[in-house]
Amino acid sequence: MHGTLTDEELLTRYGASDPVAASAFVRRFERRVFGLAYTIVSDPATAEEVAQSALLRAWTHAERFDPRRGSVLTWLLAITRNLAIDAVRVRRPVTVTPDEVLELAGASSAREPSEVAVVRDDIDRLRDALGDLPEEQRRAVVLAGIWGLTAREIAEQDSIPVGTAKTRIRAGLRRLRGAFSDDIANEMEEMCS
Repeated sequence: MHGTLTDEELLTRYGASDPVAASAFVRRFERRVFGLAYTIVSDPATAEEVAQSALLRAWTHAERFDPRRGSVLTWLLAITRNLAIDAVRVRRPVTVTPDEVLELAGASSAREPSEVAVVRDDIDRLRDALGDLPEEQRRAVVLAGIWGLTAREIAEQDSIPVGTAKTRIRAGLRRLRGAFSDDIANEMEEMCS
């Protein structure tokens, strides 16, 4: 029954402490909330705390939601973003061991060191290529490609027309493809000389 409710109806029931609605609300939004928190804080435990706080805040402030200002998802992600930024501001530097760095870079006992190096190189290339994009394109590509948001959801979140969101995604992906094509061409040139 709760699976057929709109986001707004589900939020209303969640705010009214309906236990079934609470479970359905969390299931519907937990992945996106955790994902955004993790992208900002870069730590699973902190991201989990931020996600829980965001969902709790949505419950306690459900009556303040105004559908004229955006969707439930946009509202919830704004809460999450603000809490995650606050968490980053107060967080102390975390010591990371070399083994943890390898694990984060995609290394596993099943991979050879040369494979790990290639994965690290690809991650660095992608990070650099994303960093070279204009902020609007980078944001649109990350929200669409990593978070799985649709152009419509990005448009709502950024208060822009859907066409603009689509253009930002396409332009960002085109520039990323170009950057990777240039890298491959440069590598081929180096190998041939």
